[in-house]
Amino acid sequence: MPKASELKKGSIVEIDANPHMVEGLQISTPTARGGSSLYRVRFRNLSTKQKLDKTFKGDDMLKPVDVEKRDVQFSYEQQGSYTFMDLSDYSEMVMLREDLGDAANYVNEDMEGIQILMCNGRMISVDLPPVAELKVEECSPGIRGASATARTKPATLSTGLVVQVPEYLEPGEMIRVDTRTGKFSSRA
Repeated sequence: MPKASELKKGSIVEIDANPHMVEGLQISTPTARGGSSLYRVRFRNLSTKQKLDKTFKGDDMLKPVDVEKRDVQFSYEQQGSYTFMDLSDYSEMVMLREDLGDAANYVNEDMEGIQILMCNGRMISVDLPPVAELKVEECSPGIRGASATARTKPATLSTGLVVQVPEYLEPGEMIRVDTRTGKFSSRA
């Protein structure tokens, strides 16, 4: 059983019989004598996607969750259902857009490094690589001579995600987007 002091971002524990993933962690150490460190943790319920904030002492015990990670490849999307192929046994797994949440904005056919988190034989979450390469579908025309540090403009990407990109980008170009922040990273 892990202690609260052993938690890190991405750890998965059981709270109220549901799997929760650590999204954020803040440690505060009181200055008074005998005070123990407090761990303020922001969890995400992997079943309902709700946030939960809890505070623990360093030696509070938490219940671990048996989670299996499987490497998958995105196959196709059809009417809000996303189909993934398990790379170990080539079986297909389907997740609804609601279950994918924000991850649906980054999933595309050429993406590598996607993992599905399984708990008790059920898909509970998708773990994306830190960067996704997406195509700019729609944006205002590029301005000739615009520098890389100039202003930005909104661009609609192939998955429907809208991000701010530098003015010099044109429709049809491939860009890299940080999947953790949802911001433009670089040209692909």
